[in-house]
Amino acid sequence: MHPVSGPKIAVVNGPDYREGYANSVQIRPNLWDFLVMFGIASQNTPDAVNIQNFQGVYLSPQQAKALSNLLQENIRQYEATFGEIHLEQRPGTSGPLQ
Repeated sequence: MHPVSGPKIAVVNGPDYREGYANSVQIRPNLWDFLVMFGIASQNTPDAVNIQNFQGVYLSPQQAKALSNLLQENIRQYEATFGEIHLEQRPGTSGPLQ
């Protein structure tokens, strides 16, 4: 008996593919999808933070959950190798920076 295997998957970057750095991620869910927005946050004064979004990606609920699972697994592996990731506190709050 031969093992069953799935189709071969080829990953190719499209002509509009780009990479960028984000230190701000915002998520806006609705009934049909999740909008994940990536941006750059900068603080020019002690009481004001400016976030300039540069990319928004819509995900189906299924892909959002798959992304969550992938991130959790990769964070677990990262922390096992490099140590725990500590989140900074937001100024004036008791919660972590989002």
